[in-house]
Amino acid sequence: MDLPRIFTIRESSHRVHNPITPGKLAALGQALHLASGTRVLDLASGSGEMLCTWARDHGVTGTGIDISTVFTEKARARAAELGVADRVTFVHGDASGFVADEPVDLAACVGATWIGGGVAGTVELLGKSLRPGGLMLIGEPYWRREVPDQETAQACFAGSKDDFLVLPELIEQFGDLGYDVVEMVLASQDSWDRYRAAQWLNLRRWLDGNPDDELAGEVRAELTTDPALYTRYQREYLGWGVFALMGR
Repeated sequence: MDLPRIFTIRESSHRVHNPITPGKLAALGQALHLASGTRVLDLASGSGEMLCTWARDHGVTGTGIDISTVFTEKARARAAELGVADRVTFVHGDASGFVADEPVDLAACVGATWIGGGVAGTVELLGKSLRPGGLMLIGEPYWRREVPDQETAQACFAGSKDDFLVLPELIEQFGDLGYDVVEMVLASQDSWDRYRAAQWLNLRRWLDGNPDDELAGEVRAELTTDPALYTRYQREYLGWGVFALMGR
């Protein structure tokens, strides 16, 4: 059980595996007014930056679950680096269907709603671990503007334009699911650039160091086509945000 190697190659230098910058992640933690001792469950926690920095800055405690062995080890190392290994725990496992043994104050899935089959299923899954009155965090893509055709949608990692909503419709979906949106932090094109463009240097450096690896052809093809695809389609059409929800 693990992520395909291409993912960890592509994002090898990343501490945050989505288009939110460290500054925006910190701003989100401040905006939520997190109390010391807040118990957090982070499903698909990646390299653990949210849990680790919020443990350092706000005194939260919690558990992260992620399917990647590489990212889980990076998360544990980050916790040790920041001196919060006694506050946060990282578990290698499949976050799909994971429910905490005891209700938590904040349940999060920031950028991996595939674990619940989409937004609705992930909200339902997180709700099983959340105490009444707790906070839920969902990170999710949305269309910055209407998508003109199927080619554009597929270039933005969507099977069709119906896979994502425009921002007002996404906000309305949360309401339809019985939740108030109480905060949000949105990626900008600059933060998208820092997330996506950094991947190209990771790919190139890996390729230079591993020209005979079985993945070299796949990495070369991605590095050849991805910058133009990103700037032509994803940068213009694909938004992303973290939304804080509370049940009604």
